[in-house]
Amino acid sequence: MPIEATTAPGREVTHPIAARRILRLALGTALSLFFSQAMAWPLSFIAPVMTLLILALPLPAPTFRQGLAFVIALSLPAIASMALIPFLMHMRWVGILLMTLALFYSFYFTARGGSAILGTLITLGLTLVATIGSTNSAILVSLLEALAVSAAAGVAFVWIAHALLPDFPAGAPTAKAPAPVKPDLAEARRDAFRALLVVLPIALLFLFMSGSSAYTVMMIKVASMGQQASADRSAAMGRSLLESTLWGGVGAMIGWNLLSIWPALLPYTLLVGLAGLLYGRRIFQGPAMHPKFSMWSYAYMTALILLAPALLDSPASGGSGAAIWFRVWQFILVALYGTTAVAVFNAFWPEKQS
Repeated sequence: MPIEATTAPGREVTHPIAARRILRLALGTALSLFFSQAMAWPLSFIAPVMTLLILALPLPAPTFRQGLAFVIALSLPAIASMALIPFLMHMRWVGILLMTLALFYSFYFTARGGSAILGTLITLGLTLVATIGSTNSAILVSLLEALAVSAAAGVAFVWIAHALLPDFPAGAPTAKAPAPVKPDLAEARRDAFRALLVVLPIALLFLFMSGSSAYTVMMIKVASMGQQASADRSAAMGRSLLESTLWGGVGAMIGWNLLSIWPALLPYTLLVGLAGLLYGRRIFQGPAMHPKFSMWSYAYMTALILLAPALLDSPASGGSGAAIWFRVWQFILVALYGTTAVAVFNAFWPEKQS
């Protein structure tokens, strides 16, 4: 392109399509976070996470029906999964079997080429029911209400971001990301079983530990790891689980230390937008996606879900500072387990060489 020919030698030029998507990702996520934090909703960080998940994909602005489907995909499976609560309370092993089958289907849905966003939301609803609803259904209902409101706000800011930074006109030279090739049934089952191995033991651990709402943030991370394991078929997928957690943790700790200097909503919003610009350069590349876009998008999400709950307390508080460090180490331990589980699974069930 002409823009590339006029730049200095050795200087990397961001493709116009990628630049538009990076700016949209940063702006939409930052605005979503600003609004949700200003409204002081419970679990308000779900709104920017929802915005991030959609804007981190090279998709056009969702229609009203698609936006409604995203919100329903978060709420309806969790509501339907409340039918598992009597089994988990009174016939626990039957409930665990039913939960296992439901989790497997959520991973199989993604492995067969379904939307990773919808798969993540379904997995999150199931794991929240398993870890929280079996001990306190009242807390679960309030969590589901907060999740639904935040998800709706997240989709709204996707529309706002597309309105402020629309796609290039149809006549402009653009290129779409190559359509993903749907795997056959055997590959999809293998990927779904691998994701189940990552998520199910942690969900069962929280279940037998009498889970509480304090595990919500952890279960969001676990659900995203499971979907990452079912959607990513690269040989280095196990390592990407750990890398996304480490890079997300680095971003969260840098943001935490900067906010300790000026603990206010405005610098928090600006930092989230800056993080979107930095992570976005590793998500979008050229007219399509970066080869490791999945890892970097999950890293950005990890940074948000690590930083946002800690900021519910004052960043100047030593107690909240210790809490974010503890949560970072929790995430790293969970990622280490996920990486090990994937390596063991691949050793006993290797992928077929095409």
